[in-house]
Amino acid sequence: MQKIKLLVLLLAPVLGYCQPADFGNWFIYFGDKKLNNKWNWHHEVQYRNYNLLGNTDQLLLRTGIGYNLTENNNNLLLGYAYIYNEPNIGETDDKRNFAEHRIYQQFITRQSFGRIALQHRYRFEQRFIEDDFRLRLRYFLSANIAINQKQMQDKTLYLSAYNEIFINTEGSSYFDRNRLFGGLGYRFSKTFRAELGVMNQSTQKVSRNQLNVITFVNL
Repeated sequence: MQKIKLLVLLLAPVLGYCQPADFGNWFIYFGDKKLNNKWNWHHEVQYRNYNLLGNTDQLLLRTGIGYNLTENNNNLLLGYAYIYNEPNIGETDDKRNFAEHRIYQQFITRQSFGRIALQHRYRFEQRFIEDDFRLRLRYFLSANIAINQKQMQDKTLYLSAYNEIFINTEGSSYFDRNRLFGGLGYRFSKTFRAELGVMNQSTQKVSRNQLNVITFVNL
């Protein structure tokens, strides 16, 4: 509990500066269940708000089955995602709702260098949005840097940063969006860690900040 209070205290100036109307909030849960030395089950839930609370943007449910090419470091995964959307109509407060279904394939590779833990994720998505079908590529790079330990281990406070770029395979623009995140995390144990930070999502039309509250469970 003391570590969570520290995370909130350190990020308080950023949160205080941002006005609720311009600052969204994402609650994110990532889970990974080890089935055996080779196979794992990934599952996640993301609840995304336009404001800090109470104005739904998206609900995302994602799952998949992964296979370790090498233990802990290189993983191939095939999965499915369901996304419920409630976008605003133009500049009004009125909304419409629709669902998106995705099939995706991804490859994750990890490296560690002392205090620094890196992760690369390459993802290919097939997106079914109402009567439309789209393809998209994503590249994600993250770094966790231990603060109070010489490496990432139990009871480690760490800096967390990532960037993810989204590329369309067709259309008037190949650039879809970019997400840049910075925050603080605490690894309680091998099975549980949490992060609190600010993510900026930019598209061709808008740039918006989101408070991210993220939990990771590995069993």
